[in-house]
Amino acid sequence: MLTRILALLHKELLALLKDPKSRFVLIIPPLIQLLVFGYAASFDLKTIPWALYDEDRGTAARELAAAFDGVPLFHRVATLRGDGEIAPLVDRREVLMVVHISPRFSADLHNGNPASLQVIIDGRNSNVALIGMNYVRSIVERYNRDWLANHGGNAPPARLETRAWFNPNLESRWFFIPGIIGMLSLVTTMLVTALTVAREREHGTFDQLLVTPLRPGEILLGKALPGFLIGLVQGTLILLVATLWFRVPLLGSLAALYTGLALFLLSGVGVGLLISSLAVTQQQGLLGAFLFMVPAVILSGFATPIANMPAFVQTITLIDPLRYFLIILRKVFLEGAGFDILIPQLWPMALIGAAALALASWLFRHRMY
Repeated sequence: MLTRILALLHKELLALLKDPKSRFVLIIPPLIQLLVFGYAASFDLKTIPWALYDEDRGTAARELAAAFDGVPLFHRVATLRGDGEIAPLVDRREVLMVVHISPRFSADLHNGNPASLQVIIDGRNSNVALIGMNYVRSIVERYNRDWLANHGGNAPPARLETRAWFNPNLESRWFFIPGIIGMLSLVTTMLVTALTVAREREHGTFDQLLVTPLRPGEILLGKALPGFLIGLVQGTLILLVATLWFRVPLLGSLAALYTGLALFLLSGVGVGLLISSLAVTQQQGLLGAFLFMVPAVILSGFATPIANMPAFVQTITLIDPLRYFLIILRKVFLEGAGFDILIPQLWPMALIGAAALALASWLFRHRMY
C-alpha cells in the first residue's frame, strides 16, 4: 500500500511541477503576497501630522509645544490662529490631531492650578487614533513630571482633555464594518465574473455561444450583469445589517453611496472578466481572482493606513478600486459626505472600470477563435 501511495504521490508531483503554469502559481503569487504584506501591513505610526492652536503663548505653553516638536514622530504642519481653521484640516486629513492650549494655560500653572489642554483627534481610524492618543499622553506625563520637578506641587499641572471627531467613542466597528461592505462585495463580484467565461471553456459550451445570434459584446454584457447585480444586492444587505444591527451611523447621502457602489462593482466586474478571459479553466480563474483580491484588500487601507506604506507601494494603491470605495464608505457613514466631496474618489473608479472592461472586451474578442 505504501508503495502505491508513493507512486501516486510521485505522479502528482511530476504533473504539478512539469506544468509551467502550475509552477508559476506555486511560486510567484506567494512571493508577491509576501512582499505586499511585508511592506503594506504595518500598524506602526511612522509620522503624526499635527497642528498647534496656542491661545496662551506664554512660557509654559511654548515649553509644551516644544515637547511635542521634540518628538521625531510628531510633524507640525500648521500653527493655527482661530477655531475656524481646525475643522478643514481634520476634514482633509492633513492632520491627525490638533493640540489646543487654553488662554490661561501658563497663568493656571504658575498659580498652582490644573491647566486645561485639549487634543482634537481624527477618530475615523480608531486604531490609529488610539495609538496617537497614547503618544500624546506620554508627552503630557513627561511634561508634568518636568514641571513638578522644577516648580514643585502635588497634582498633575496639565489636565488632558481628548475629543475624537467622527467617532466620539472610538468604536472600532464604526471603522471596520463600512469597509466590510466593500471587501465582501469585491469578493462576490470577482468570484462570479472570474469564473463565468472559464466555466464555458472548461465545459465545452463556449463554442455553442459563438453560433448563437448573440454578438461578442452582448455575450460579454450577459456575463458581466450577474456579478454586478449580485454585488449590488449583497452590498445592500450588508448595508442594512451595518445600520440596523450594528448601529453604525449612516450620516451621508444614500445616492452618493450607491453611485460609489455601482462604479466600484463596475471596476470589479471589469477586472473579473479580464481574469476570466485569460483563464482556460475554472481553477485558473479562481486562482487569478484570489491573486488580485488579497493584495487589493491589503493595499486598500482596510486595516492599515496607506500613509504608513512606502512611497512606491502608495503609488501602486492608485490602481486599486477598493482604496477609493473605502474612502467613500467611511466618508458617507461617519462624515456625512455628499457628491461634492466624493468626486475625487468616484472618477478614478470609473476610469479603472472602463479600462478593465475595454481590455477584457479586447481579450474576449481575440480569444474567441
